Amino acid sequence: MEDALMAGVSALLHWLAIPEVGLGAIFVIAFVSATLLPMGSEPAVFGLVKLQPELFWPAILVATVGNTLGGGLTWWMGLAARQAADRVRHERGHGPELQPGHDTPADHRALRWLQRYGAPACLLSWLPVVGDPLCAVAGWLRLPFWPCLLYMGVGKFLRYLSMTAVLIHVI
Repeated sequence: MEDALMAGVSALLHWLAIPEVGLGAIFVIAFVSATLLPMGSEPAVFGLVKLQPELFWPAILVATVGNTLGGGLTWWMGLAARQAADRVRHERGHGPELQPGHDTPADHRALRWLQRYGAPACLLSWLPVVGDPLCAVAGWLRLPFWPCLLYMGVGKFLRYLSMTAVLIHVI
């Protein structure tokens, strides 16, 4: 029974790592998972590193670059959404600001928090559920792109490094 379980785990890791394309697959998976699409890249990174331990640092770095660039794309999507909303409001004669009554108090608190901390708040872009929308809101708020991208990269690097290292030692 234990041999069957280990064979199943090995097959799953082999499939997740996609070793035939290796680091290229890691880049694409990490990039796509940093957009607003709900998927995670950690299993693929872990699978590749588990099957090919010599790729630990290259996999961490490639995943970080792909995920950070995906966060940058999400930032640009947020900026584009803001510009489109501003055009629509201007054409309708409503001015550039949000209309009262359309947002909840929680929305205002979150926006004020992000405006208060600015680009360093993008360190939290690695968080599940809120990280990707955080990048989009940073673009919406027109926070400076390059500092946001830098903070995203640092947060995402630390996430990949810590999660992969822990999983390698645990599993």
